[in-house]
Amino acid sequence: MKTLPYLLLLMLVVAACRVTGPKFDARYETLVALTNLVSISNRVSSEMLLPPKDPFRLGPGDRIEVEILGETGSRTSVGVGPDGMIYYDLADGIDVWGSTVGETKALLEKRLAPYYREPRVTVSLKDVKSRRVWVLGRLNNSGVYSLAEPMTVIEAVSRAGGLFVSRFTGTTEELADLEHSFLIRNGEMMPVNFMALLRKGDMSQNIYLQPDDFLYLPSALSQEVYVLGMVRAPRPLGFSESMTLGTAIAKALGPAQGAFLREVVIVRGALAEPRVALVNYQAIMLGQAPDVLLEPRDIVYVPEKPYKYPEKYAKMAVDTFVRTAAANEGGRAGSRQFQSIQPIAPIQIGP
Repeated sequence: MKTLPYLLLLMLVVAACRVTGPKFDARYETLVALTNLVSISNRVSSEMLLPPKDPFRLGPGDRIEVEILGETGSRTSVGVGPDGMIYYDLADGIDVWGSTVGETKALLEKRLAPYYREPRVTVSLKDVKSRRVWVLGRLNNSGVYSLAEPMTVIEAVSRAGGLFVSRFTGTTEELADLEHSFLIRNGEMMPVNFMALLRKGDMSQNIYLQPDDFLYLPSALSQEVYVLGMVRAPRPLGFSESMTLGTAIAKALGPAQGAFLREVVIVRGALAEPRVALVNYQAIMLGQAPDVLLEPRDIVYVPEKPYKYPEKYAKMAVDTFVRTAAANEGGRAGSRQFQSIQPIAPIQIGP
């Protein structure tokens, strides 16, 4: 009878084990690869493939060549001032900001009429500074180029000397990361698939550029993971073997206050057609789920609030990435003393 209490205690312990089952311990669990990636397709609209219909209009910084026919020594180069005015011969300042070359010719003839008998003026465009596009990255002659006439993406890459070629292999394969190349217009990334365009010759991706477009082809040698959004120190991290989501967020000094951790975003693959996974980072922290393995060039985005659709998460992550890269690369192109800035938060989008 003395052993009865011990037998009862043993039965209770066994029963408890059967009810609760074994507990998950993340420290001893094998790391997992992403399996819930969702592909998101972006399409180039047919309007983007048409050349702009509006003629070139003058702006500050442009230069024109003016001549009065029959008047010796009247040919001269004239610059458009910061106020949009030009000054030529006896005519007072003429506002040509927003005028075409033909309209500028008519204005000059009208203003010179009091001084010349039926003056006939020729006007030609010599230099354009008011309309530019940025073409940067792994190109032979990256820089800022004038946009005096319609120009497509391929024409811009060609004007910048084409993709940079390795001195050792004679190829561009390992130098330009076409999957993470992008084109920004008015703060928004255009859905151009650079891999399809420049490797496969898919001309349905060859859109026409607009003034102030920013085209960037990053280096394929970069092996980084980008941790953005609601973390204490958003930044790119050098990729190391077996890097996990938990490791990456920890290197970004952990989640910021107010972060929504049940749906942390991982963006993988081409920016134009990304694959997106939502991971419950909160469960990983609590040891209720295994940590997730990352790959080079993954974009990790910690949101501030939940969204209804994966497309919204992807847009937040990609917009933050491209705007930060554009700001840093544009700054470096403008000044050697430029200091890299922290990732820029995109404009908040709807639920």
